[in-house]
Amino acid sequence: MNNVWGADTPQCINVTDDGFSVTADHNKPQNGAPASYPAIYVGCHYTNCSDGTNLPMQVNKIHSATSSITYAYPSSGAYDAAYDIWLDPSPKKDGVNQQELMIWFNHQGSVQPVGTKTGTVTVGGRSWDVWTGNNGSNDVVSYVASSPIQSWKFSVLDFINDAKKRSKVTDEWYLTSIQAGFEPWTGGNGLSVTSFSASINGVGGSAKPAAPKS
Repeated sequence: MNNVWGADTPQCINVTDDGFSVTADHNKPQNGAPASYPAIYVGCHYTNCSDGTNLPMQVNKIHSATSSITYAYPSSGAYDAAYDIWLDPSPKKDGVNQQELMIWFNHQGSVQPVGTKTGTVTVGGRSWDVWTGNNGSNDVVSYVASSPIQSWKFSVLDFINDAKKRSKVTDEWYLTSIQAGFEPWTGGNGLSVTSFSASINGVGGSAKPAAPKS
């Protein structure tokens, strides 16, 4: 998804078999909202559900949720590389979910997550600064890497389980989508996801058959 929700300038994405790259030249104040959120995702986002997804799925029904991501970062611009995990108390497929978990793999410039820094934690064997707050539409817990991560395979459940201690999320809530992309404030050229995969295994969910290949 291109998702130029806050942009004043054009943005294009070049979609590949394994990800996408961004062409843009944004110029948003770094103390405000970003220009966009180009991303690749699994699950349901504003009624658009990925082929064959079994999301939304209740957290207590998920046996495993693993994902891998590889980013490419330009040396210019102000941005974050954000992996989003969306949760809601209902199996919601449209509109804004109540809880957003953001994993900042990298950031450049003076940009900061929503809210305030409320602690540090080790998740998945890595150290993270934790920020909590609300963006006016939903609650946000952000995990900011202590140093840039270019490529990683990890458990999404590790972050959900930690977030249950810091938010309203419970085992009865639903995982609705997981997304990997960027929030650019200035520039944007060369931001790329070069590989992405995700697998959610559990009971129930909203599974549907994949679209037929043409």
